[in-house]
Amino acid sequence: MKRQVGFVCFGEINTPFERLQLKHDEAIKELSALDYELLDAGVVIDDPGYATADAALKKLEGYPMSCLIVCVAGWVPTHAVVRVTDAFRHLPMLLWGLCGWHEGDRIVTTADQAGTSAIRPAFEGLGYTFKYVYNVIDKPMPLDRIDAFLSAACARAALRHARVGTMGYRDMLLYGTQFEGNSMRGKIGVEVEPFEMLEMVQNLEKLDPAKVAEGVRFVKENWVFKKPCDDSVIENGVKYALAVGMKIEERGWEAISLIDVDGMKKLLGFPPAMVFMLLEHYYGVLTIPENDIMGAVTQLILKYMTGQIIPYLEYYEYFEDSMLAGVPDFVPKAATLGDVTVLPAAFGLLNASLLNVSQVKTGYVTCARLAYVNGRYKMHVYTGRGETPMPWNEFGWDDPAPQLPSLRIFPDSCTVEQFAQTVYGQHVLVAYGNYTEAIRDFCRMMDIELVM
Repeated sequence: MKRQVGFVCFGEINTPFERLQLKHDEAIKELSALDYELLDAGVVIDDPGYATADAALKKLEGYPMSCLIVCVAGWVPTHAVVRVTDAFRHLPMLLWGLCGWHEGDRIVTTADQAGTSAIRPAFEGLGYTFKYVYNVIDKPMPLDRIDAFLSAACARAALRHARVGTMGYRDMLLYGTQFEGNSMRGKIGVEVEPFEMLEMVQNLEKLDPAKVAEGVRFVKENWVFKKPCDDSVIENGVKYALAVGMKIEERGWEAISLIDVDGMKKLLGFPPAMVFMLLEHYYGVLTIPENDIMGAVTQLILKYMTGQIIPYLEYYEYFEDSMLAGVPDFVPKAATLGDVTVLPAAFGLLNASLLNVSQVKTGYVTCARLAYVNGRYKMHVYTGRGETPMPWNEFGWDDPAPQLPSLRIFPDSCTVEQFAQTVYGQHVLVAYGNYTEAIRDFCRMMDIELVM
């Protein structure tokens, strides 16, 4: 995903241009430490004929930027700024005020915050979507806050081109995994494309036997088996993954969900855990079971912000200070601590199941889930420490029951009781690190209610 951002710097005609250029150059140098493609439209002043403003406009027009950085290097009449920005009122903007400096025992300033404090209410009145940040003399530039906004804007832009595939719909007749198609495409930007399990089954006849054999070798050489597994189980998993992969390559999906309990388990007798694991390996897609469209879209949002492969977890127990969240099937390699470890195991009516029992990476996590409630999108978010949990197992597995991939999450942005009263589903999506500010910026851009 290209992360393209526009940049334009403003100052007043009476400020020596060399000083404005110096401040512009310092800002660009700092931004170069962040991971974005930056189109620099140069320095704009309030010249009577708008020559510098129009030159900046010409540079920026046609550039597929996700947002525009409006950098203010000193006092500038607001009309010169609006001359440029109003052509991009459909984009999020970062209003960034630079600052003065020390010369001996005194401060020297170009009145940067005189400029931004005049521009900020004008932007609000014009209906722009923007964030206001400012430098402080002798303090580091607010790069974390800038990065959060830019990553949120890039996520917003990327969603307009995103496609999610779902084999089947509404597994187990669940409510919270459904989606509303018009608002999902119109407001969020994602195109959701269902396909039938029959298409996967039909694709089995088109597979290259050499590619199937290569997949079997990969599994046997790269996964750790806690006890022997029949080759036919591995081969079936590889075949199903490659058959679904034909649809992924045909349609360009970035995330996918499969009908699990009412589909692959019930009709094919094959739990899809290893299929999900191989889909990530072969195609780099985000994966989540049970036709959880809202979960898949949350995964995309977090991936675009963080660059991570985003795992899902499912809540099992609440404690006074923490929640136990695990998965009954698989965890992506990117979220695995150590080797990918699998176990042939039986559960309920399924006597041939290849279960992922890998350990989950620990660390500081941001947990989120998008929801659609009474005609409005909401995003539930909290942060906390993800630690290796106590020994536990889900009832129903053959003895000795396996410990499923899981984390014990100790929230620090809310209490467990506060979390419980605002949770929006059994599945939660997990990013490693603190991305609260980026999510907050994203929700403001998208008019999504943030629930914390």
